[in-house]
Amino acid sequence: MTQALWQRQLRDGLAEMNLSLTDGQQQQLLAFLALLNKWNKAYNLTAVRDERVMVSRQLLDSLSILPWVTTDHLLDVGAGGGLPGIPLAIALPDRRFTLLDSNGKKTRFLNQCVLELGLDNVDVIHGRAEDCQPEQPFTQISSRAFTALENLVTWCGSLLDNEGEFLAMKGQFPDDEVAALPAGWQVKSSHSLKVPGADGERHLLVVARAEHSR
Repeated sequence: MTQALWQRQLRDGLAEMNLSLTDGQQQQLLAFLALLNKWNKAYNLTAVRDERVMVSRQLLDSLSILPWVTTDHLLDVGAGGGLPGIPLAIALPDRRFTLLDSNGKKTRFLNQCVLELGLDNVDVIHGRAEDCQPEQPFTQISSRAFTALENLVTWCGSLLDNEGEFLAMKGQFPDDEVAALPAGWQVKSSHSLKVPGADGERHLLVVARAEHSR
């Protein structure tokens, strides 16, 4: 029953968001959600337990930032249960995604997802952002429910290209976090996200270095 409900919710949600994904991609997304639901019982990967809202809160929410993903190689920090990184990687198979998390249980789950779903465009790194040393900086870094903006730019700023941007997913617009951004950083743009079936506000904040500090 759950699978049929998820299938319908995903199909209807994608249509409402004007997103066109193949049947194969939709099946991959649902297979990922089934894995997340199964592992969550033992690994506590996400606070969402109600199967009726998982498509909206996990898949559609992650896919809501698709229009702003412009890079060929995205870093998802605090990747946790693979949100938004894995749904984005399924939707954009021609792009590369690196998922970074310091929690060993979570990276084990992510590696299992990569294996079972055949995601050859995804790399998983177990470690802290401060210790990560990529070959070259990223032009876009996503985060969802990871940390405050101040911490995000402080911990991960060295991983971002000078001209790069953070894609920070938030609930209500975080006025206090924006006010606390360190000198040299600015909110380049903010976008209200429409997620079918989701209660409450959702926002995407695009954060970049201030012009004069580049």
